[in-house]
Amino acid sequence: MLGLGPTELIIILVIIVIVFGVGRISKIGGELGSGIKAFKEGLGGDEEEEAEAEAEAEEK
Repeated sequence: MLGLGPTELIIILVIIVIVFGVGRISKIGGELGSGIKAFKEGLGGDEEEEAEAEAEAEEK
């Protein structure tokens, strides 16, 4: 992973916490999770609609 060891990763995480703060990081994480969930639902919704359309076409 780009030659980063555990010590470098810890230093980067500490800097991120100092810059953004713990509250802001948790808020960003929640928003990111919501966005990913909505994206997955959007992808799944298309598949469900296509399956329903195919089922209706087969019935006719």
